[in-house]
Amino acid sequence: MDYTQKMLQADALKGKTIVVTGGGSGLGKAMTTYFLELGANVVISSRNQEKIDLAAKELIEQTGGSVLAVPCDVRHYEQVEALVKKACDTYGSVDVLVNNAAGNFISPTERLSANAFDTIIDIVLKGTKNCTLAFGKHWIAQKQTQKVVLNIVTTYAWTGSAYVVPSATAKAGVLAMTRSLAVEWAKYGMRFNAIAPGPFPTKGAWDRLLPGNLKEQFDLAKKVPLKRVGAHQELANLAAYLVSDFSAYINGEVITIDGGEWLKGAGQFNLLEDIPEELWDMLEAMIRAKKGN
Repeated sequence: MDYTQKMLQADALKGKTIVVTGGGSGLGKAMTTYFLELGANVVISSRNQEKIDLAAKELIEQTGGSVLAVPCDVRHYEQVEALVKKACDTYGSVDVLVNNAAGNFISPTERLSANAFDTIIDIVLKGTKNCTLAFGKHWIAQKQTQKVVLNIVTTYAWTGSAYVVPSATAKAGVLAMTRSLAVEWAKYGMRFNAIAPGPFPTKGAWDRLLPGNLKEQFDLAKKVPLKRVGAHQELANLAAYLVSDFSAYINGEVITIDGGEWLKGAGQFNLLEDIPEELWDMLEAMIRAKKGN
């Protein structure tokens, strides 16, 4: 069986408008592509206007779908409110919010500044809160029902993980928000679910997390019982199902898609205990050099 094949029928998302934060790159772009192929209109957002404009152009050329690129820093509530307005002005309404925007880096926690810690918390937890609150309040005020929020968390949201403490802290908060609002806002016709992906390599994210030859030295595929990393289409298939009407009775659930990795060894980055101090110094220098480019 080819696990990279597409799962749903071609019109499964026809007529729906989906907002994907961080939808112009990596896993967000993979999900966006499949949503478009299934007939949805998609709004993608990112802080970088040039980046999402280019992504929107590529997505339209590839799928023939309708894509709206809106610059938005999810850390700022007023920008998220502007995103809601722009999306609704363009498409009339929004049916699905995918909270995918994230940030992460690996580091011993004692090496982190308070600002570095806050940056991840603000993007992941505060950003998800801002988008959920802005769209949720809009749907409630407009008495719109059958809306879906899909949050992208991580397997270490419930186990924790060394060396990615800001991310683990923020994702745990998103997980709690998912389950809490699945109960509280069901009365307004909203469903809340989450996906917890294991290793799904994207060049940008993995180059930041595991620069240089660390990707070979700490091959995360070796930790997966299935002995491979995930294909982007596999995640896109799951996301499309969870935002579609086929999953109408799934609410408050977090679905892990990791080949059994977290069961084999909880805390995805705990293996970094083996990195010596001098290598952390080299890693910091490499990461700072990349940020300067």
